[in-house]
Amino acid sequence: MSRKVKILLPSILILIVTIAAVKPPTDRYFEILKNLDIFATLFKEVNTHYVDEVNPTTLMKSGIDEMLETLDPYTNYIAADDIETYRMMTTGEYSGIGAVVERKNGISTIVMPYEGFAAHEAGLRSGDEIHAINGISLNGKSQEEVRFLMKGQSNSEITLTVKRFGQDEMFDVKVKREKIAVDSVPYAGMVTDNIGYVRLTSFTQNVGRSIGIKVLDLMEQGAESIILDLRGNPGGLLHEAVNVSNVFVEKGKKIVAQKGKVRANDWIYKTLNDPVDPDIPVVVLTDNGSASASEIVSGVMQDYDRGVLIGRKTFGKGLVQIERPLSYDAVVKITTAKYYTPTGRCIQAIDYGNRNDDGSVGKIPDSLKNEFYTKNGRLVYDGGGIDPDVEVEKLDFAPITKSLLRNDHIFYYATEYYYKNEGLNPASPNELRLSDEEYEQFVKWLSKRDFDYVTKVEQETKDLIKIAKQEKKYTKLKSYFDALEKATRHNKDEDLITFKDEIVMLLEQEIAGRYFYERGIIESTFGKDPDVQAAISVLDDTTKYNSILNPN
Repeated sequence: MSRKVKILLPSILILIVTIAAVKPPTDRYFEILKNLDIFATLFKEVNTHYVDEVNPTTLMKSGIDEMLETLDPYTNYIAADDIETYRMMTTGEYSGIGAVVERKNGISTIVMPYEGFAAHEAGLRSGDEIHAINGISLNGKSQEEVRFLMKGQSNSEITLTVKRFGQDEMFDVKVKREKIAVDSVPYAGMVTDNIGYVRLTSFTQNVGRSIGIKVLDLMEQGAESIILDLRGNPGGLLHEAVNVSNVFVEKGKKIVAQKGKVRANDWIYKTLNDPVDPDIPVVVLTDNGSASASEIVSGVMQDYDRGVLIGRKTFGKGLVQIERPLSYDAVVKITTAKYYTPTGRCIQAIDYGNRNDDGSVGKIPDSLKNEFYTKNGRLVYDGGGIDPDVEVEKLDFAPITKSLLRNDHIFYYATEYYYKNEGLNPASPNELRLSDEEYEQFVKWLSKRDFDYVTKVEQETKDLIKIAKQEKKYTKLKSYFDALEKATRHNKDEDLITFKDEIVMLLEQEIAGRYFYERGIIESTFGKDPDVQAAISVLDDTTKYNSILNPN
């Protein structure tokens, strides 16, 4: 038996003895003791007698992960080796070069250097291929191995061997690792002369203060109303959701309550400070990617009729997690409570506490949802996310567009465009608009690349043929299916014309990122973003805005 197992087993036995000493021998605690004993002996026997060598750490982690998976997706075990990544998600800080690196065509490629950080200052650009780190070739290395080579202490130097578009020779770039603070507010600016826009991507430490400063700055620039974009924001720190709400909601207002099995986990959170502006009109943009802390803010703005929600229904994560320390610097994140908006709504969409016989979970049915009323008497519901006040249809790209994105043709063309137009010096992303002639150049460039896709009608035709074969009717109907396949077969040239607008939008967005980084990507889409345009329409019409919040 390995030394690790010998150390681990006494720890489990001590835990068993501790539980026995502290709690009376009720049925529940007998079951805990019994199953801990079974687990300890099973673990010992497998490690001792299994035919091949067993890694006890891997085996234990697999057991823990499978056990927690029976609860909910948010109760997680974080091993000591993964703590740094976990902390980065909650704080937005890590030690590195300050760039998004992904594998493209099997090569580690810089997708986006963060403006003002080490990679950017060292002259690295989007599209640069990294072929070696500190002399170690990346050929055949996994993304995890590349990340490991990238990691290091702040102020330590790293040498990247880079291949750049249009250059035959590779060259070395020395970059000093530094503490990177990923900005959770990547953009704040004016979308019109009197409407400000703030993008919030996650609820990291101190983001409430940052939002307050950005809103004040926009008001000084002439903003008379604000768009707060929470689309795709998965959440984060609960107290920062309170702080973000406090930017617009008066001091002393209830923001969120959390209630759990253990009364010590019950809390009510209220705003502690005076707001930046309690009256400025606000639109909050949401979608199915807006979750957790995003839904707290959305629910607060809706319950108090403080702002208009535009977009699509939010994700529906109404669960609260806490961290508990474990041995050997590991951590477990445990769901301890559900949270409730000011009106008392719990917006949790999936009922993990009542699984089906096969172990699957289902969403809370409409019949079990409860009615609530906002400050102005508007009817709202619990149990399935936050419904927007103004619903906007989701922008869903065509199969050809998805294929261009999936195969990185948009990315590679933007890189080539940047280097073939090096004399271009745009003052803003709005100057980077593709002409019809430039789009034709892209189509010509694309004709030399191999890509394909399947449309929805093609897929459904294939499915229909499969069913016909299963039911022994294909031979009889073959001539009809042949005609149907021919009629529904996609035509690339036609699709490049039909879906030109959305392809051009993505090209302009990617090209803007080459010149203006993340802020350019965000700003370039304002004129074609249906959610932003709907927000502008509502904020430009005071009567419409007020009628949504107070229909009576």
